[in-house]
Amino acid sequence: MAKKEFKAESKRLLDLMINSIYTHKEIFLRELISNSSDAIDKIYYKALTDENISFSKDDYFIKIEADKDNRILKISDTGIGMTKDELEENLGVIAKSGSFAFKKENEIKDGFDIIGQFGVGFYSAFMVADKVTVISKALGEEKGYKWESTGAEGYTIEDADKAEVGTEIILHIKPNTEDESYDDYLNEYRLRSIVKKYSDFVRYPIKMDMKTSKLKEGSEEEFEEVVEEETLNSMVPLWRKNKSELTKEDYENFYSEKHYGFDKPLKYVHISADGAVRYNAILYIPEKMPFDFYTKEYEKGLELYSSGVMIMNKCSDLLPDYFSFVKGMVDSEDLSLNISRELLQHDRQLKLIAKKIKDKVKSELLSLLKNDRENYEEFFKNFGRQLKYGIYSNYGMEKEVLQDLLMFYSSTEKKMVTLDEYVERMKEDQKYIYYAAGESNDRLDKLPQTELLTDKGYEILYFTDEVDEFAIKMLMSYKEKEFRSVSSKDLGIDMEEENKKTEKIKEENKDLFTFMKEALEGKVTDVRPSVRLKNHPVCLSADGELSIEMEKILSAMPNAEGAKAEKVLELNINHEIFESLKAAFETDKEKLKMYTNLLYNQALLIEGLSITDPVEFTNNICKLMS
Repeated sequence: MAKKEFKAESKRLLDLMINSIYTHKEIFLRELISNSSDAIDKIYYKALTDENISFSKDDYFIKIEADKDNRILKISDTGIGMTKDELEENLGVIAKSGSFAFKKENEIKDGFDIIGQFGVGFYSAFMVADKVTVISKALGEEKGYKWESTGAEGYTIEDADKAEVGTEIILHIKPNTEDESYDDYLNEYRLRSIVKKYSDFVRYPIKMDMKTSKLKEGSEEEFEEVVEEETLNSMVPLWRKNKSELTKEDYENFYSEKHYGFDKPLKYVHISADGAVRYNAILYIPEKMPFDFYTKEYEKGLELYSSGVMIMNKCSDLLPDYFSFVKGMVDSEDLSLNISRELLQHDRQLKLIAKKIKDKVKSELLSLLKNDRENYEEFFKNFGRQLKYGIYSNYGMEKEVLQDLLMFYSSTEKKMVTLDEYVERMKEDQKYIYYAAGESNDRLDKLPQTELLTDKGYEILYFTDEVDEFAIKMLMSYKEKEFRSVSSKDLGIDMEEENKKTEKIKEENKDLFTFMKEALEGKVTDVRPSVRLKNHPVCLSADGELSIEMEKILSAMPNAEGAKAEKVLELNINHEIFESLKAAFETDKEKLKMYTNLLYNQALLIEGLSITDPVEFTNNICKLMS
């Protein structure tokens, strides 16, 4: 019997595929099972169009058999089989898809799921086998044929005895190497785990004989080992069941079975879309943050299936980074898959599904916010920072998606509030959404810069996450109301009389302010009288875009480049300490220097900044006390 050679380009493709295309060798079993499933689908389709063919689903299955002693793994099916010509055509030319051709020839529309139409899946068998034998008998044929190959050098086809219609794929598994244990693919428990991982929802039973222990008949203590045929796959995926049949427990059990988390989901949504792109999805919002969520080890993404066959464990393209906490799966028969089910094209369908999922996650979060405030606040405590990163990292491009989901602590409500709630409560004369940034709500409650706004009854949002102020700079405004820091130069408050008084005092004491600025030797860009202080003698404010809190955060980062806010030392001209400053300027300039440094260090401590010379600071306090 003459051996037939693969074409030269097929040899190169086979070599490339065995060594490069597939990430994990275990994928071969998924590919062969998918081909078997297609073979049964073809009989089912034929039965729909040919009244002489009957189809009873109970008669159709896929069987896996492992023979460890002879290193043989066999995958057989009761599908449509292949003729001699089809073996030649489909297996003799690598990347030729019999399933794809069948679909075209019979003008099968996309609603009929044939999953093995990707060309090279069969040849993944050579990743684990040094010889592959295919014995097949086609529907309506009197005899079967055997195709056999040991790799790129070629293949043979000859007659074979086979009584039943269907196909057997017999793999002679390679010997173990230092890097790879091929024995795994002869281990029944390993094979079962691969089936459960990739092919659990193939619609026909995948059977295998499994060893199990049972009590001996008539005995209450003695066990014996028996072999029983077991169906490895569950066949009907949860997402294809009618939603009305499913309970909350069903969804929670699925969450647990798929190892999406050790918690229970805070919320879940089941999507069945049938429009421009068809897909099913089950999405979960976790109750708790994964322990590794903010580490480089955390992988975002949803499980991706094509017609019930898993093709990616984590498809990151289906979720934006700011929704990376979402768990779940997507199944679509419309996705364009390339070479094998493992390589996904970045096509229109994928982008469309991703957009739909993004919109659905947002709508579910808004629903949670509206209808279950307590659980939404729990969610936001865990994942709110990620939403803020979404605004900052995308230069505000995603603000329309995320701004209504944000929450901050309110100075007046003493609880978390949304931006919408804040704007609804704004006073008629209020121009800006005011915020204060710092380490904690308690510290911000005592911040001197808030005195004027509090006195006017204005609500202030407290920013205590390091990303808050950066995100707000990108957001810029909400419902046409700009954000304004309590430390900003212009608070947008009409204080004509106070400003006139302040300007007059500034002019009268300009030499005092100049002296104090020079005494601080470039630590501040200005020293000036304050209109915002009521009770405290001093505070720091910032001119320019970079706030003092932003400077603190940037300075704490690795490779900090010395970003500095334009700090301004503001003095309360109505405080008794101002009279002491004026007196010292007239009589004792050295004392005024000491006062200036004390006030500057006091302002630093209020801001949570470290003082440059603690020894000098304490010595100056002692001098005052004596």
